[in-house]
Amino acid sequence: MKIENPILRGFNPDPCICRCGEDYYIATSTFEWFPGVQIFHSRDLKNWRLVARPLSRASQLDMRGNPDSGGVWAPALSYHDGQFWLIYTDAKSTRGAFKDQHNYLVTCEKIDGEWSEPIFLNSSGFDPSLFHDDDGRKYLLNVYWNHRVHEHSFHGIMLQEYCHKTRKLLGKPVNIFTGSEFRVTEASHIYKIDGWYYLLTAEGGTGWGHVASLARSRNLTGPYELHPENPIITARNSPDAPFQKAGHASIIKTHTDEWFAVYLMSRPILGDGKSEDKAAKHVIDPANVNRGYCVLGRESSIKRLEWRDGWLWPVGGNEPDLTIDGPKMAEHPWQSTPALDNFDNLTLDINFQSLRIPLGKDIIILTARPGHLRIFGRESFSSQFTQAMVARRWQSLFFDGGCRVEFYPEHLQQQAGLACYYNTANWTAAYVTFNEQTGGRAIDIMGNDYGKSFQPLNGREIPIPDGVEAVDLRVFVRGDVYHYAYSFDGENWHTIPHEFPTYKLSDDYCSGTGSFTGAFIGIFCHDLSGTRLHADFDYFLYDEKSSPQIL
Repeated sequence: MKIENPILRGFNPDPCICRCGEDYYIATSTFEWFPGVQIFHSRDLKNWRLVARPLSRASQLDMRGNPDSGGVWAPALSYHDGQFWLIYTDAKSTRGAFKDQHNYLVTCEKIDGEWSEPIFLNSSGFDPSLFHDDDGRKYLLNVYWNHRVHEHSFHGIMLQEYCHKTRKLLGKPVNIFTGSEFRVTEASHIYKIDGWYYLLTAEGGTGWGHVASLARSRNLTGPYELHPENPIITARNSPDAPFQKAGHASIIKTHTDEWFAVYLMSRPILGDGKSEDKAAKHVIDPANVNRGYCVLGRESSIKRLEWRDGWLWPVGGNEPDLTIDGPKMAEHPWQSTPALDNFDNLTLDINFQSLRIPLGKDIIILTARPGHLRIFGRESFSSQFTQAMVARRWQSLFFDGGCRVEFYPEHLQQQAGLACYYNTANWTAAYVTFNEQTGGRAIDIMGNDYGKSFQPLNGREIPIPDGVEAVDLRVFVRGDVYHYAYSFDGENWHTIPHEFPTYKLSDDYCSGTGSFTGAFIGIFCHDLSGTRLHADFDYFLYDEKSSPQIL
């Protein structure tokens, strides 16, 4: 069995893999999107399905006011003592010298069950994980953040014992590892194998210089010696490699006695005039701006490992693989998600998320009108508090997205429609609104480019004829460009005459405004007057198209 990478397309990683018998699970970051954390399930390490979003209550995760790319960072999933353990960071601030980031623990006996209320652990740094030692003791690891201006911010990996009976940390934290030459040491996991403690970390930053480093010690608190050929995973020195930003890994031993690592990576594309636009000034590694733009965000890939001389070594070298030899397991595919969601169920599809908060029945409802999702208008795309939008990740650079919306705005502050969204400063949308000049409904498009708003139609808004109730809106994403279209009868389509570059919805272009999430497509309703006018959506479409692979 061959496994093609990435194994999780378009889903923010910081992947942490764990095993329960012959079932495998990966937890990944969700940042400011709610519900928090997404967990994928596989029985062959090749085919994965989204099965759980465990932080589904505001009592577990309150992100109202969180910045772009704040929220859930680097969840760590483990299975021990007959239950699943999930550690996560809620990042409240991401700018300047300080990081206000709180670490929590939740547990559950079933991966898709009701997860517990959170146990607060600490706030000393992000990327927490929980190590279960073979003597029954448990230890929390996390980055130790140093806010002092003239010193390196990543001050080391802290370790502190945790007691689950008292729900508290014990003793004082110990700095067990200050990192290698690559610095920016984070994302720590400990594995105890044959009497050795193996410490896996991410280093080099999450950009083009990213790496996964491995060290070991006979003692839990160190000192730790580095792998003879550190790093074990990276594309740092390979600017032409199709997969970039490789690092932030976790390790698993399969029930077939094989070893694998899952790790973070990105697939860049090139953008028009990139050396002259804002992205050239804001990428994480300016010396490597020519590596491109990662519209699909950070994805998850897998690498085979083997043992030699007491160390795990990457099979085929430390660069990311396009394909690997899979484990000695029967292939186990899952049923694919339908492209069209007619909103016939009483709950939203698991692929949908909202921004920062759960959307209650005062904002979205599936029972007001059979086969429709009703959304009550709230704040604008600039808001970090209450946006009335449901959205899902772009998983491809070739797809058709769309909706049918019935909406009767009474003034210009009311809009409802279809959006391609990266963050509060970078998005585009096609929507139904009110046109004061004609005194009727119209279709318009608007966008935000690094915080600067634009409306390309500018007096050429498209009037909606009398007698038309619902309007179909589409977005056609085709590699490095996308455009919107509309229909008044669901059959005859008209292109809105403006083309958008996809790279402006990438982590790299948006760096400096919150830059970890990748692009989303969603449906929304704004009512900036506060009267909370509703829109009814008859369906949502996300239909991937066969195309040459964009790398």
